[in-house]
Amino acid sequence: MFIVMVGSSEITDRNLDVSEKNIKDFMEALQVAGQLSADNVLQTLKLLKVKILNNKMATPRCQKVTDIIVDYMKTMKPEGELEELCTEVLLALGFQSPGIVIFKLWDRWHLNNLPPNGLLVAVGRLIFCQGADPYIGVTWEYILHLLRMAQKEDDMLAVCHVLKGLVISARKHLDLGTKNDEIMDITQEALSIKAYLTLRVLFNRWSLRSNNKVTEEALVIIGHLFFLIPPSKLKNQVNRLTRWLMTLMSAKVAPFYISQCIFQLIDALALSGCGGINLESQLGNIIDMLFKQLSETVEDSNHHSVQNHSLALKAFYILTKLYNDRVVTLIRENVESKDPAKIISTIQIFTDVLQKVPQTEKLKNEVMHSVIIMIQEDLKPVRRALLNFIEMLIQHDYLAPHQGSIIINYVIKLSESDCSNEEDIQLTCSKILQMVTLPKLITLVCQPSNTLAFVPLSKMATKMALRARSLGQVPYLSSFHLRPTQFISPQKLLTHLVMFSLKPYREGEFGVSSLRLLYALHPITSLHPVINSNVGQLWMTEIPQMLQMLDDHTEKSLNQEEWEGRLLQFSSQSLLAIDDDSWLEQLIKVVLERINYFSDDDEEEKAFLYKFFGFTLRTSRNIKMVQMMLSAILQTVHEELQEREGIAVALSIVSMKHLKVTLDQLQAYSAILTDKNSSSILKLMKEHQQREWGLVCNIIYLSYSKIISESKGAIFMHLDDILAMVLQHYRNCIVEKDKNLKLEYLDALTKLINILSSQPMAFQFKFPQKIEIVTFMMELIREEPMNSISSSIRQRAMNFITNFRKLHPLTEVEERTELLQTCFQSVLCLPSTEDLQKEASSSQEAQATEDLLMETLQSLLRLMETLIVEMPSQIQYCLEHLNIWLNSQNDNERERATWCAARILGFTAKWNNFGVEIKFSRLGCLVRLLAMRCQDPVDNICFLSSQAVYNLYRILLLQKQMQRKKQGLWEEEGKSEVYSANVFYNNTFEIAKAFAEYFTEMQLTHLVLTAMEGLTDSKATVSLAAAQLMSAVMKERGRDMIKIEEIVEGIVGRLNLQLEPNTKEETMRAMCLLAGNNTHRVVPMLLNKTLPWDRTNLALWKAFGTRRETTISVLQLLIGILEKLHSREESREMAFQPVAVTCALCEMLSGSLCQEAVQELYPRLLLAILHHLYWVIEQNVPQKMVVYNREEGPGRKSKPFDPTSCALEVVKLVFVAAAYEGVVVYANQHHCWDLLSSPEFYYIGIMDLTSGIVKNCEPAILHRILNLIRNILYSSNYHRRILARTFYAQLLWHRSVAQTVGQDFLGNLIKWTNEPNIIMKEVGLRGISNLALHPGQVGTKNIQLVGEFLSQSFDFLTSPQSFLREAAINFIGLTIKRLTMKRIHEDDVELLQNAIGSLRNDPVESIQSLVTTTLKNLDEYLNPESMSASRMSQLSNNIFKVTGMKTSERKKRLFKTVKQERDDDDNQKKNIWNWLRGPLNSLCNWHNRRVKTTPLIIGNSDK
Repeated sequence: MFIVMVGSSEITDRNLDVSEKNIKDFMEALQVAGQLSADNVLQTLKLLKVKILNNKMATPRCQKVTDIIVDYMKTMKPEGELEELCTEVLLALGFQSPGIVIFKLWDRWHLNNLPPNGLLVAVGRLIFCQGADPYIGVTWEYILHLLRMAQKEDDMLAVCHVLKGLVISARKHLDLGTKNDEIMDITQEALSIKAYLTLRVLFNRWSLRSNNKVTEEALVIIGHLFFLIPPSKLKNQVNRLTRWLMTLMSAKVAPFYISQCIFQLIDALALSGCGGINLESQLGNIIDMLFKQLSETVEDSNHHSVQNHSLALKAFYILTKLYNDRVVTLIRENVESKDPAKIISTIQIFTDVLQKVPQTEKLKNEVMHSVIIMIQEDLKPVRRALLNFIEMLIQHDYLAPHQGSIIINYVIKLSESDCSNEEDIQLTCSKILQMVTLPKLITLVCQPSNTLAFVPLSKMATKMALRARSLGQVPYLSSFHLRPTQFISPQKLLTHLVMFSLKPYREGEFGVSSLRLLYALHPITSLHPVINSNVGQLWMTEIPQMLQMLDDHTEKSLNQEEWEGRLLQFSSQSLLAIDDDSWLEQLIKVVLERINYFSDDDEEEKAFLYKFFGFTLRTSRNIKMVQMMLSAILQTVHEELQEREGIAVALSIVSMKHLKVTLDQLQAYSAILTDKNSSSILKLMKEHQQREWGLVCNIIYLSYSKIISESKGAIFMHLDDILAMVLQHYRNCIVEKDKNLKLEYLDALTKLINILSSQPMAFQFKFPQKIEIVTFMMELIREEPMNSISSSIRQRAMNFITNFRKLHPLTEVEERTELLQTCFQSVLCLPSTEDLQKEASSSQEAQATEDLLMETLQSLLRLMETLIVEMPSQIQYCLEHLNIWLNSQNDNERERATWCAARILGFTAKWNNFGVEIKFSRLGCLVRLLAMRCQDPVDNICFLSSQAVYNLYRILLLQKQMQRKKQGLWEEEGKSEVYSANVFYNNTFEIAKAFAEYFTEMQLTHLVLTAMEGLTDSKATVSLAAAQLMSAVMKERGRDMIKIEEIVEGIVGRLNLQLEPNTKEETMRAMCLLAGNNTHRVVPMLLNKTLPWDRTNLALWKAFGTRRETTISVLQLLIGILEKLHSREESREMAFQPVAVTCALCEMLSGSLCQEAVQELYPRLLLAILHHLYWVIEQNVPQKMVVYNREEGPGRKSKPFDPTSCALEVVKLVFVAAAYEGVVVYANQHHCWDLLSSPEFYYIGIMDLTSGIVKNCEPAILHRILNLIRNILYSSNYHRRILARTFYAQLLWHRSVAQTVGQDFLGNLIKWTNEPNIIMKEVGLRGISNLALHPGQVGTKNIQLVGEFLSQSFDFLTSPQSFLREAAINFIGLTIKRLTMKRIHEDDVELLQNAIGSLRNDPVESIQSLVTTTLKNLDEYLNPESMSASRMSQLSNNIFKVTGMKTSERKKRLFKTVKQERDDDDNQKKNIWNWLRGPLNSLCNWHNRRVKTTPLIIGNSDK
């Protein structure tokens, strides 16, 4: 029935009746539960739990159900909700009969197996129930057995449920006292043993070292066991327990369980009255663990988190009670950890513990010490907790005088108006400070360390003072005077408040707060004023006005300097009102003390203090006190520059009323620099002596400087003594003069001179010491090493001289020279930047060295600028001193010198003040120097030099423009734009062109002479630049040169040296330009050189042929020499100069660049040379005489020339240079050179040469030659006549020449034929034959001349010269050939044949052959068939009849008389030409056969 109901899920409370039958059915149902679904079992158990809880069951029934449930759990091993429900059913049964359920633990089948977990959980809960006490002992005994068996976490947790219930129940029963012992089934002693065993089992059998539920439950159980275990045994376990707990902390077990366990351990041990040795030894570890637990964040919503914090504090409290001193010491150690969490924990511990433990002095000291440490650390997260703790300490009177000040100062610091301080912190601080008394508060207000809290503190003090006044209590602070060691003095109070008024808007209200507090502390009615009774009325007026001034302005609008003056005026008026030297003395001492107190960060305030000191002392009329206080301030700290300046300012202020006293005091103070007996400097350690000497020197000179600025001229009467003393300070220095001392001295002295030079009144005085001081500075510069630049001494010395320049007397020229030479030597000769950097030990040092070098150069530049400003006209001399370094072999020296030159010239050009003319008397030398540097091998030097040249050009141009303006002339505009530094860069020619117009003749000459020195420079670019400069200058202004001879000799001398090829070439070009502009002076010098010339001279002559203008000029001069010397008959002794001319021409014309010039002078040059050749060949030339050597090329010997061969070579070169190489070829083919070399055949050579000219030259050239020679046809000089007439006759070969209008060619030729000289006759005949080649040149009226020429030709048949004989034969034969038979006398034919036939046996074979041919042709022309002897005789007779010539027997003319025919002129001319054409051709054929077989075509105008 029950089963059916369960299976149908229709079991209800009404249906379930807890009866015997139902229990039986229930047992049967659970036994077959495996056949039921989990849901059905679950529902059945829920109903059963409810019925059991609501109904009282009989014990047997309860036992039965218990058995069924336990068996079910053992058999089915339910899990989850089903297991929990089974456990709840057992609990419900146990509530009615605990023993029934508890006894199920030790059923026999459980002995080797763990009971179901549900059963263990149920037993653990039932142990707390009423009626379970008798089962504690037996259950514990069984649980000890189960502890050893449990291995799984669930099993262990289930066992823990039972064990926790046992220990808690046992503690509860023990706490109730002995009367309850009988209730448990175990005695207290047995219980203690079981507790100890349980602890051992847990440690030995369970692994409790990880973070899990088992460990947490075990911690809870073990905590309760501490109270059950005997104290002696527990104390023995402390070490082990401590290590275990530390391990659990490392395992990150929940803090609450560890804190609870620690507390329970300490609490259990404390119950015994003594913690034990082990606990004491573990105090450090335990306290450390507790600090860590306190550092955990407290979450209010988390009960364990709150409990963890509370338990840790309770543990500290118990430990403090047990080990007071030791625990406090250990706690304090955490204060020094700098861990905010630990420090806050410490404060919490102190706050919680100190109120519960006895307050011993030792404890107070320990706590205060910890507080001070926390204050010193001042960790921001700790502030709030620390202030609360301080507030508690003040309530317990913890503040001792010294330590209390530290705490108060800390509170003041936190009360400062700092945005980082939270509002609640400031409120707490204010609350603390309200407990401080007014004297103490004012003292705190004036402490420098409380500066940032000044405003709130001063406001608080002002309110307290005003409150006292409102109550009728005068704020008389008698303690200020009675206890000066505790409270502030009136002088200090005044100084402090005035100082805080200096920056009135600092923190918004500094000035206002200071003045208001000062006003509140000093009512006019006060019988016991804080400051002084005499200032009351003054302050009642002044302070409100000053407050109003601050209200009317803001920090930006307030004039700080004006406000500072107002404060000083207020102070001075107050001191005058006080009028008490004793009070004043105390005030001055306070100011001195405050001066020494101020740090370097308070520069403005400290500077004001020095002024305050000066104004204070200035009001005193006590001279002794002034002397004493001046001496005192001079002895104050002066390590920093601000301090030294402050001392100087103070002295200058005092000097405004006590000048003499101040100067005397300074002089007395300066004795420590020179007096070995009294100087305090020598009492210092040696390594500090130089430093102190420099500082003292700095103070003295700064003081003099400030006094000069403030004295308004009164001190100038003492300056001579001061400057003399300045030199003595250094010269009589009592310490070693090392580098640092020199620098300190120079710095101090420079500041003094700068101030002195800036005073307008200084120019009204003369300072005799100036020259001596400048000389001394030069000595310092000379002492500096030349191989390094480790200090700025030379730089500062130059700066000093620069600043000293304005004072009179001005520097003289000699002194300037020495000064510049010294400075240049010291600076320009320093090693290069690269070398200096190599010597440096680090990159920083290398950079510092480079910077110092550049600064030194800048100082040198400023010095040069200064000297130029003083004497603008002396800039040239300033630059000349750079000459040595501009020409230095060291690149760095040249570069620095060039940099100086460029900058100083640039400065002068920008100066734009040319009212004073700047003369450059040595402009040429200066330009030469800079121009050469424009070609320097170092590119930067070229760049700097171009800048220097450009700046110099600008100066000259500006001066020129200024002068033109003064003269009212038109000003050249835009000229400066033509040139620039870029134009001059590497361009010597442009430099010379730009400056050419500015040079005088002497400057030009000096420029060239000095540039000449640079030709031999070892640097190719420099030597080339020198040559280019010479070349460019000679091109622009070569005609203005003087000292030509010196220049020529200098150039020639240097050309003889080994110059660079480019330099040599450019030097040659310069010489060429010089010769072109000064031909009549240069050429004769070179011609007078001994022959044969060396290579240099030859190269010069060749260079003269490379430039057209020079070539023309030189050629004209050379031609003139030749024409002049040969214009008249010379003696047989050969002249030297004409031969030198030909040597010169050999070189000039051997180049390829002289063609244009030669063509321009071609006819004249040719005639002059040919004339010279004629003259030379007739001279008595010594045998093997060499006048000229020509280089034939590498590896070949030079070719020597005698005067004749040299002249011939010139003739050839003239043709080649004039581009008529064809003439030379023609001459070679006709052996002209051999003919020209012979005096006998010279004219024949000229004829052949002229033929070559006619064939190869243009008609224009032929006419030019004709125009030249016609003037000398009848020269008195025989050589000239021969030369001219030969040219004249042979030029007629060309039609254009023969047709020249206005020339009586034939008349001249006839005259020459009538001269007795055979050569003249031949030349005449040659000319006539050439003239006859051209139709129309010979008329009928001259036909009879043919007979005369034919007759004269007979004379040539007997000539010793074969070519004349040959020519005569040809002429006769051709003449007869062209004559008509009626014109020939038959009687003369035989005579003509006999004359020709006489040459049948001529020694020349060619003539023999010609004779045979001529006779044969003659016979054929005259009588084609046969001609009788009478006919020939008649011809012969007629010839003589015509010509009028006589033979041995008779004289007859060659032609018959011819009647005038009435032919027209054209026919007559044609007949005449045809008749004359043959005879004239004979000479042409003769001429042509000597060269080639092709005859010249007569009548052709072409060549």
